[in-house]
Amino acid sequence: MIEVRPYALSNRDEWDTFVLNSNNGTIFHLQRFFSYHPPKRFEFHHLLFYRGSRLLAVLPAALSESNTCLESPIGASYGGFVLPWDIKYVLNEHLVDALLNYAQKQGFKKILLTHAPTIYQTRLCQDIDYALAFKGFDFDRHYISHAIHLEPRENFSSQFSATVRRYIHQCERNHDLSVQHCEGKEGFDEFYPILLENKARHNAKPTHSLDELHRLKELLPDAIHLFLVRYKGKAVGGSVIFRCNRHVSLCFYNMLDYEFEKLHPIHFVMKHVVDWSIQLGCRYVDIGVSQNVQHENQMTPAYSLIEFKEKFAAKGVLRSTFRKFL
Repeated sequence: MIEVRPYALSNRDEWDTFVLNSNNGTIFHLQRFFSYHPPKRFEFHHLLFYRGSRLLAVLPAALSESNTCLESPIGASYGGFVLPWDIKYVLNEHLVDALLNYAQKQGFKKILLTHAPTIYQTRLCQDIDYALAFKGFDFDRHYISHAIHLEPRENFSSQFSATVRRYIHQCERNHDLSVQHCEGKEGFDEFYPILLENKARHNAKPTHSLDELHRLKELLPDAIHLFLVRYKGKAVGGSVIFRCNRHVSLCFYNMLDYEFEKLHPIHFVMKHVVDWSIQLGCRYVDIGVSQNVQHENQMTPAYSLIEFKEKFAAKGVLRSTFRKFL
């Protein structure tokens, strides 16, 4: 028998400890991460699943569609069930049954679950995906992300395309160019205005405000990192990296001052991010989704973006959203 309990503030330490020791948890599942949102921005409805006294799973979620849909995640990149690696398959079915029973009792009409891609797992396991499909979930949507599979080798950049390697060599020979791994919150004030300009080129805005990036850095100082490329001291490119768990670092934002595009600062910073991630023992660098979000069909690939990422030896990984109507 599995008991479903709504999250309470008193569960915060238990929740975050469970996520950090799980098979598939990321910073996006932590209550510490969710706390950067201002009160009442979302109608959070996080759930804990117990078997007896043992916490078996957690599910970060919120209510959407006039409180008729339980959606996981809202206010984060990844959600879905967070699980230990050692549970047997049948317990995955029991977890799905418990979620369905709870949702029906609450009067929800739909459930949406978006798990982190499998590269974020300590040990590959898709038992929960099969259990969801078996219990009647289908797919609401798919996204394709691209990730670089890292190897602990001295010169990993030899895996990059010849063009990328040439640009990196040009950067390394240019004594006016340097890469700064910013400590604390300094650098974000330089990074953010250029990021805004980059996003405006595509009629978009950053997910986070500058104040929210500062707040995330305060909450998760070991997980949020900023790399700036400087030309004669001026910030001309950079990346904000989320170290999502011990296996994967995520390029959440890249920015480029297009006045200095021919200096190839993005290629330079990517080389540093990859080398840094390898030193940390990461297995992957996730460089984000690769859809043409301006297209009517949201699954339309952004072909030029994918081609760019492939030059860094990146390959596609799926991020899928399960759906169940009740």
